[in-house]
Amino acid sequence: MANRLRDATSPYLLQHADNPVHWWEWGPGAFAEARERNVPVLLSVGYAACHWCHVMAHESFEDDATAAYMNEHFVNVKVDREERPDVDAVYMQATTAMTGHGGWPMTVVLDHDGAPFFAGTYFPDRPRHGQPAFTQVLQALTEAWQDRGEEVRRVADQLREHLAMSAQLPAGAVTAELLDGAVATLAEEFDPMAGGFGNAPKFPPTMVLEFLRRYASGEETESVRQAKHMLARTTAAMAGGGMYDQLGGGFARYAVDRGWVVPHFEKMLYDNAQLVGLYARLGTEPGDRIARETADFLLRELRTPEGGFASALDADSPDPATGKSVEGAFYAWTPAQLVEVLGEERGQWAAGVFAVTENGTFEHGMSTLQLRHYPVGAEDQGRLADVRDRLLAARAERPRPGLDDKVVAAWNGLVITGLCDAGLLLADQQYVDAAVVAGELLERLHLVPTDTGDRSILRVSRDGVAGSHAGVLEDYGCVASGFLSLVQATGDAKWLTLATAVLDHALAGFRAPDGGFFDTHADAEALVARPRDPGDNASPSGFSSMIHALVTAHALTGEGRYRDAAEEALATIAGLAERAPRFAGWSLAAAHTMLAGPLEVAVVGPAGAERDALADRARRIPGAVVVVADGPRDDVPLLVGRTPVDGRPAAYVCRGFVCERPVTSPDKLP
Repeated sequence: MANRLRDATSPYLLQHADNPVHWWEWGPGAFAEARERNVPVLLSVGYAACHWCHVMAHESFEDDATAAYMNEHFVNVKVDREERPDVDAVYMQATTAMTGHGGWPMTVVLDHDGAPFFAGTYFPDRPRHGQPAFTQVLQALTEAWQDRGEEVRRVADQLREHLAMSAQLPAGAVTAELLDGAVATLAEEFDPMAGGFGNAPKFPPTMVLEFLRRYASGEETESVRQAKHMLARTTAAMAGGGMYDQLGGGFARYAVDRGWVVPHFEKMLYDNAQLVGLYARLGTEPGDRIARETADFLLRELRTPEGGFASALDADSPDPATGKSVEGAFYAWTPAQLVEVLGEERGQWAAGVFAVTENGTFEHGMSTLQLRHYPVGAEDQGRLADVRDRLLAARAERPRPGLDDKVVAAWNGLVITGLCDAGLLLADQQYVDAAVVAGELLERLHLVPTDTGDRSILRVSRDGVAGSHAGVLEDYGCVASGFLSLVQATGDAKWLTLATAVLDHALAGFRAPDGGFFDTHADAEALVARPRDPGDNASPSGFSSMIHALVTAHALTGEGRYRDAAEEALATIAGLAERAPRFAGWSLAAAHTMLAGPLEVAVVGPAGAERDALADRARRIPGAVVVVADGPRDDVPLLVGRTPVDGRPAAYVCRGFVCERPVTSPDKLP
């Protein structure tokens, strides 16, 4: 019998619709029920592609006895963290404060006002590895609620106070010296052997790498050399390891080991949306290859029938031999399987090239595919192309991982920017065309006109129907940035109008008194605390994405209020950027661009090779905002008064409120 989740739009919630647990969606009804029954609220947060969420569901939420206890002693609420990042953010902060770590599945127990008094992550069905069984935890919580109410209230009050205080951020100036210090700190945390930062597990540090790319464009110093080395070493290591899909393109969410060999196999839109642009912007032959393969993966496997992009591919898929759902079953290989598909000689060659061993680099004698050394000779490159095509075709016959097909506004904004960069820098129009279609979907389904003429955002849609959840700050920043990328890729001023309408709504509703931003709009549902986290995680924070959008909007429009808002917000990030630059990479990238100008380039003149050469050179300047047109236009302020020079295409370069004489040769550009 289905529970209350049967009418949900989230694929994650629908995965739990047939649980014997009487799940509620997040909302006032659940808390009213808890008050009436005088029981606590058990909040379980996860997402559709989460391996350990599936494990806990199978062990506990599908178990009749466990579900019966939960139903009797709790009101149980299930939340998709990707659909409600505001709820997730508040209670993840509480979980980290109480346990010292976070992650999903997240299990939090709340009082009737939503204040947490217990938090944890995964709990096994039986005592294991020093962890109590989930049922033991539930029983202890029930006893505490019934017999130690004063203690419960004290813990809840302490957590409520902690959450309220965490919204206060120290201010400070973001200077060139701070950026130098950030590079020095990153160099201390850099892994010289394997690339990346810290030890296992390793997540793609995409935003930090973009900061390093921009920083490395400066005059040659020891810091610049360090930045170049960290960038090159890490991008090569990620692309050559098992975290990258050597057959189908695209990156898994993270590597469980130091050397990027074994991934956690889920493939997230937000990772690949950022990485496709990063690799395209490297301007190297390997970078172009990875960018193209990742863009093709996005279009082939994550594009929805409506033209948006789905959220994720699951880590698990059915094992062809047993039918049991296994992590990595779709992606891993044995030497025998390679020989079966390719024949003896070519199979052995492929095993050597992809580091597939008899013992296996993963589990059960299976290996992930690595490609640490891309073949140089034409003959070996041809052989590799043949091998990859045949293995990809054979893999397509395996049971596929599940697809979380909801469309998230923020992540589609990210993919629009990534595909625009790939399309322009790789000279492949299909990627820009796909970005335009995704932008049109966001405009059609996710943008809502307001009484003031601005645009608010709905966070998710599925099957061409928008959900009811309001967008959070990251939706506004990433969608506005995506639209501004479309202005630069297509020259269509409608995207500038939409971007500024989104930004104006965000500035009116998300700003904090100190000039920073809250993660939820002033009119949003009130939670136990109003979330505010400027730190980047696997994707840009709403804070850093807003700064990027504001900087670009100022460059295109000349509107000083956008620049002012960006500068005031950046002043609130100085402490985090100095203390933990790994979690402020996107803000540091924006800060570098602002301190450098930013560089604004208008390329005007008749279409053709000359204009293309100017535009291509301009687009390869780190952080530059570039628009291209046949001649002067009034609908994009950066193009006002810009004319060709003696009939030839010309580039107009402005930096820091000062414009230079137009140039007609790419060599004259910075």
